[in-house]
Order: sequence, then structure tokens, then C-alpha cells
Amino acid sequence: MPRRSATMLAATLLLIGLLCASVLMKVPYTEMSPGPTYNTLGQQDRSGEPVITITGHETYPTSGHLNMTTVQVTGANYEPSLVSAVVGWLRDDVLVVPHENVYPEGQTDQEAQEQNAEEFASSEDSAKTAALNQLGIPVGTEIRVRAVSSGGPSEGKLHAGDQIIAVDGTKVTTREGVAEQVTKHKPGETTVFTVVPHDKAGPTHTAADEVQVPITTAKAPDGDRAIVGITPAAVHTYPFTIDIGLQDVGGPSAGLMFALGIIDKLTPDDLTGGKFVAGTGTITDNGEVGPIGGIQMKLIAARDKGAEYFFTPAENCTEAVKNTPDGLTLVKVDTLGHAMDALGKIKAGEKADLPSCAK
Repeated sequence: MPRRSATMLAATLLLIGLLCASVLMKVPYTEMSPGPTYNTLGQQDRSGEPVITITGHETYPTSGHLNMTTVQVTGANYEPSLVSAVVGWLRDDVLVVPHENVYPEGQTDQEAQEQNAEEFASSEDSAKTAALNQLGIPVGTEIRVRAVSSGGPSEGKLHAGDQIIAVDGTKVTTREGVAEQVTKHKPGETTVFTVVPHDKAGPTHTAADEVQVPITTAKAPDGDRAIVGITPAAVHTYPFTIDIGLQDVGGPSAGLMFALGIIDKLTPDDLTGGKFVAGTGTITDNGEVGPIGGIQMKLIAARDKGAEYFFTPAENCTEAVKNTPDGLTLVKVDTLGHAMDALGKIKAGEKADLPSCAK
């Protein structure tokens, strides 16, 4: 074989080998892409049931859209090939980020799903609380048992969901209050919990539902204080029922849009005036809006669905401005009250007066 042909053959084989290696080589990255959006004023795609259902309180007709947005993320166990990662980097509708930016080291798919579900449930609770606080509707609080330590003093005596009324006869209204009463004891002493079993717990329970549960305290693993081996939690209670029925959605970023959807259904004034508003943002019980991840993909998802305006957490504005699709107006929000004000301007057609991420 002539030397030139041999050289070309060797180079070709080397190139094929490198291409094969790049296809097989796995890299530690995660891929994000635009996910579904859901109108909090509308219906779920699969079941046709409302996204938000309110019973026990008067509701009012709504129009337009208040869409929450999502991001599709590859699983914790997924490792893209080098070729796939490079293709993703070249696309505008895919975001390739280091794996550890999304999943803590060692986290499995199941653990990630459980975390997302817990964050989603927490965002629902905060959205309900923020919405009712915004409307001046009282929200109650109960102290519940969140978890019972295996092998601990309370195992078999207290159960997840039990409502804690008092400890040693002293009424408790905070998680810290439970610990304060328990640590008045020395390890080995008995403390008495007044609880309502989880199947009877709630704001409508009666004194007859309350039971006394004596528990012998144990020594904490990290010191000499007394413990009973439970994790208490503050749980909000509402004067009527608010159900948020989305399936297969996780994370905390829908809080703002859920709160706005709840308010729109509970007030006679149509908030959107028929306009298509989408958005994202975590929310606290007192209505503070926080930043989220994947803003670039959520902007694309919203615009593809037809959104005209996008409520953007103030801390996400810098990134959002760099990646805004044509035809989508970014509206900077940092509280639920400011989002309500912005909706009023959108409804009135006062686009120039909206708080802008560009300012």
C-alpha cells in the first residue's frame, strides 16, 4: 500500500475511533429543557380537573392565564455522552450544567423525587398561606409530629400526623415550645404529651379526642439534654379547603403563581382581564418571592405556550434579561403584593408602568 494511502487510512481509523469514544464517553452533566406550563386558573391536562379547587368558600369566575412554568431535568442517574453534551451546549432550548449543580453527590433518582415532592407540598402550603394573608383571611397553626425516630422513646407511642396540644400540661404553639418543655427534664424522667391522634387531628377536634401519652425521655446523642425522639412541625390550618391537584410536578418554584391563582378565584375582580401571564418564583408565608433555577428554560416554555408577560423573581432578572424570547415582557416581582399591583397594570393596559427587569 502506498505510504500516502496508508497515512490516510490510519487517520481515518483514528478519527472513527475518536468519534466512537466521544459517543461512549460519559460526562458528569445534567440537561435541562423547557417543561410543561399549567394555567392555575384552568384544568389539568390529563384528568380535566381544575388545577385549584376551593370548597367551603364562595369563588368567582376567572379569565385569561396565570401559568406556572416547569423545567424538564434529566434524572440523577443519567450521564450524557460527550456528543450529547456538546449538542446540548449548541442548542438554545437545552441547558447543560454540571451534575452537582442540580443533584447533591450520591443522591439517587428516588431521593431526588422525594425531595421535589416535599418541596412542592411545602410550596403549596406557603402559597395558600400567603394568598389568605394577602386577603386578610385568618390562617391557623397546629403543631404536629412530622417523624418518629426508629428505636427512640416515642416509637409506638406517638405517630406521624399526631397533633401535639401540650407537654406536661403546658400548651405548645411552636416547634421550639415542644423542645423547651422536654428539655426541662433529665434523661430517664417521664414527660406527658397531650395529643390528638392523627386520624382525629385538625381544627375541629374536641377535648374528648385528646389523650395523655407518657414518654420516658432519653439522652441526646450529642449531649446531656433529654429527648423523646420526634421531629415536630408547624402545620397551617385554613377555614376552608384549597386543593392543588397537579401530578408529576415537583420543586418549590410554583408558589407565586399558585398564590395568584387562589386569590383570583377568591375575589370578584378578574385579576388578568383576559391577558396571558406566566411566571415563576418561590413564596414565603408572608408573601416574599424568591429565586428559582432554570429561568432560561421557563421563559422559552412560557413564550411557546403563548404568554405575553412573565413574572420574574427580582434575583433572577439579570439572567432572564439575557435570555428573553421575542414578544415576552419580563415583570420584576419581589412580593405577592407587588405581583398583584403588576396584574392591575397589565389589566389596565399600563405596560409602560410595569416594574421591569431591565431597569
